[in-house]
Amino acid sequence: MRRSDFFGHATAAATLVGLTAFGALLLGQAATPQPGQAQQTSAPAVPKPIEPPAPFVPEGFTAIFNGRDLTGWHISSTNHHGTTPAYRVMHGLIVGTQNPLGQGGILLTDKKYKNVEVYIEVKPDYGCDSGLFLRSTEAGEAYQVTLDYLPGGGMGGIYGERLTGVGGRGNAQGAGRGAAPAAAPATPPPPPVVGGIPLGSTTPQGTAAWMKAWKREDWNSVRVRFVGDVPHITVWINDQQITDFTDTANHAAGGITEGSIAIQVHGGTRWVPGGLWRWRTIAVKELP
Repeated sequence: MRRSDFFGHATAAATLVGLTAFGALLLGQAATPQPGQAQQTSAPAVPKPIEPPAPFVPEGFTAIFNGRDLTGWHISSTNHHGTTPAYRVMHGLIVGTQNPLGQGGILLTDKKYKNVEVYIEVKPDYGCDSGLFLRSTEAGEAYQVTLDYLPGGGMGGIYGERLTGVGGRGNAQGAGRGAAPAAAPATPPPPPVVGGIPLGSTTPQGTAAWMKAWKREDWNSVRVRFVGDVPHITVWINDQQITDFTDTANHAAGGITEGSIAIQVHGGTRWVPGGLWRWRTIAVKELP
């Protein structure tokens, strides 16, 4: 074969292969890669992030948690429950837990408030003790709305966190924090109460108002009105009034009439391993 004929046949063959591959592409068919030729594939589609729903903020209130980070808040470095760093923003929520196990703490607003209404929405795991602190010092000396979601706990009562002279714990059930445990009963105890609903039951039991207002394993709203140099404190859970408390005097630390708002992770054994508290709305209405 003449050299020119060889190159002529080779050129025609290459042209034919090229036209065949082009035709396959036009027909939507993928050409088979040749030996030594890398197969090119398109990058997989990245799922669109799920945007957390916008939190509900009651009319006249201003959100003080922005849903993205902890701007405007800080962890106390002197609180007696601990200095847990485990306050995180996740999926539009503040999530808190003990870290290490046994060490709690409080997360405080940078701003101080005097007469104020506070609205929060919470979803705790059963067995975890929290609280809403009002007129709090940096160390956590404060009037506290109890959010003790554990056996013997109470929701919506009033407690003086390291304050002296503050009247009882409102409707909170059982002994106060720090009290010695009661002696074991002669008969087996009833099932533990979860939000007023014993495990294995579907109906609330007990006489405390919060037990009938609280929604088990769900989001719940807590609204607190705190006014006066001598504090008058009203608490609603899911729009049902739970507590109406007026102190006999101003028992705030040092007689202060304004302070931070704080949310708590209780230290010690009032927590379950792996348990979380979740806050998705924190809003305020400042009052005259």
